[in-house]
Amino acid sequence: MREIFYSHAIREALEEEMARDERVILIGEDIAEYGGAFKITRDMAERFGAERVRNTPISENGFVGVAVGAAMTGLRPVVELMFMDFLTLAMDQLCNHAAKFRYQYGEQCTIPLVLRCPAGAGRSYGPTHSQSLERWLVAIPGLLVAAPATAEDAKGMLKSAIRCDDPVVFVESKLLYGQKGAVPEGEYTIPLGEAAVRREGADVTIVAYSRMVDEALRAADALAEHEVGAEVIDLRTLAPLDIETVAASVEATGRAVVVEEGHLTGGVAAEIAARITEQCFDLLEAPPRRVAALDVPVPASRVLEQAATPDWRDIARAAADALRY
Repeated sequence: MREIFYSHAIREALEEEMARDERVILIGEDIAEYGGAFKITRDMAERFGAERVRNTPISENGFVGVAVGAAMTGLRPVVELMFMDFLTLAMDQLCNHAAKFRYQYGEQCTIPLVLRCPAGAGRSYGPTHSQSLERWLVAIPGLLVAAPATAEDAKGMLKSAIRCDDPVVFVESKLLYGQKGAVPEGEYTIPLGEAAVRREGADVTIVAYSRMVDEALRAADALAEHEVGAEVIDLRTLAPLDIETVAASVEATGRAVVVEEGHLTGGVAAEIAARITEQCFDLLEAPPRRVAALDVPVPASRVLEQAATPDWRDIARAAADALRY
């Protein structure tokens, strides 16, 4: 194991899969010579050629549509959106075409498409470049949604996503790009749809994904100082959702706190809290708590952005509230 950046783990996954399978191509704005907005694809055009690393016009609806067609005809495109916010421009191609063609045409086609989405707040990019929109995507049958929290998972899950015959939206927190983590040297993959227990505990279950896993672990450390054992579940994949791992933990602890970086109303946490209530009602000692961003556009001001975005303190307070029952 070596320590590498989250962004470099994603890059390694792309390079290895492109070397392994010539059908894998990259599509996106400024991803060739410039290397993309976050430099994930730097120098990859020189290694794999302009035919496989394609710059596009500023037209998300257009190039996601091109990727859907390429996937239908035998290629395995990986599309980079500059920011997840721009997903709004490609929703028709993604949700009405990519997600539904296998349902409509059965064995006549597959859609092995990956859509990489830099997401989330924390860089003062303002309300149209800082959103977490995965809530919309988990509601669309036919889409897989992955949101890894560690460099190891980012690489292994992206490799699995590229090999998947269904469309996968790959959510990458911008603040995780610069974090280092242990990543195996050799070939490996991590399956989609399996949650991971990041920390064991007997008093309360904290469910999180992507960047909020780090905040959940910090909250668990703070709770441990008060002799509270928090179990931290990293969902890793939002669709399909590994509710079995979550339910097993909640049944043991009797309390749940569900965390997301997106807005509170209608979010991923609301869906998970509802499922916990349905499956674990008889064993719950307290109502599930949700921790999420305030229902306001993400502010550009650093101070206001921090005030609107959840962190470990909010998680610890929610856990303490659940423990009062």
